[in-house]
Amino acid sequence: MAHPAQIHPAQIYLSQARQFAASLLCGLATFSLLLVGGPASASDKDYQLGPDSMPKPGVPKGTVTEHVWDQSKIFPGTTRRYSVYVPAQYDGSQPAALMVFQDGHAYLAPQGQFRATTVMDNLIAAGEMPITIGVFIDPGHKGALPEQAGWRPTPANRSFEYDTLSGDYAEFLLTEILPAVQTDYNITERPELRAIGGISSGGICAWTVAWERPDSFRKVLSHVGSFTNIRGGHNYPALIRKTERKPIRVFLQGGENDLDNEHGNWPLANRQMAKALAFKDYDYQFVMGTGEHSGQHGGAILPESLRWLWRGWQEEKQAEQ
Repeated sequence: MAHPAQIHPAQIYLSQARQFAASLLCGLATFSLLLVGGPASASDKDYQLGPDSMPKPGVPKGTVTEHVWDQSKIFPGTTRRYSVYVPAQYDGSQPAALMVFQDGHAYLAPQGQFRATTVMDNLIAAGEMPITIGVFIDPGHKGALPEQAGWRPTPANRSFEYDTLSGDYAEFLLTEILPAVQTDYNITERPELRAIGGISSGGICAWTVAWERPDSFRKVLSHVGSFTNIRGGHNYPALIRKTERKPIRVFLQGGENDLDNEHGNWPLANRQMAKALAFKDYDYQFVMGTGEHSGQHGGAILPESLRWLWRGWQEEKQAEQ
């Protein structure tokens, strides 16, 4: 059996020493179980951002543009923001890799828990991930958009879009958002060079997209994923065990002090996912920390997570040519 490369928790914690404390990025909990606002808990404070999450002298910075999508046929009556990150190294001469993030505002926030574009700047410059277009998508609002992106007011369509076990959200990406992005940018169609990620319900959404459409996405990043019975997500471990293995590489992060409520137990649900992935010999990595239902731990290890997820990208680029 092939076993996934390991990131030992001790190595992760050691690499975080001497670094800046992560700023807060809080959220609102509703049926869709968004992040809970308020100061970081003691367990979340175990995690701090490292140097790869900070701007570095001499590293070129990508650009971010904001857009609005209000023409959805898959999710009619919704309006949402999405942002596109373009690394400085992109010139359009070759197809760029792709990474899509759900709850995009949480990953974009320059003083937030993830700071994904800064991490991407640093890893792309170091050759540890390919030149990658990032698409950061927020869930749909019913009616007018609020003045600013964020958790408040709660996007009304979030749970329906993210927690539902169907191909609808993948169809939304592949027939609506990505064609709009591809009018301006040359993006690969090679699924091995396309990744998708998210937090909480956005994490299970990322898995569902790859599960439904492995012909389009084969890399998944899930932070405190809601593999619980919000809309049937607790069925995934059984589905994985009884379905022929799909060509998906997946990184799962969870927290020992995550949610435990009527929908399920988040630490247990992520352990069940990891056990099912191991049983079917998936290329997976599972890191369980001490944190709660937040992006504090996932943000602290985002550089290591993306290195693991994108390892071997050079061979994939060669195969593309």
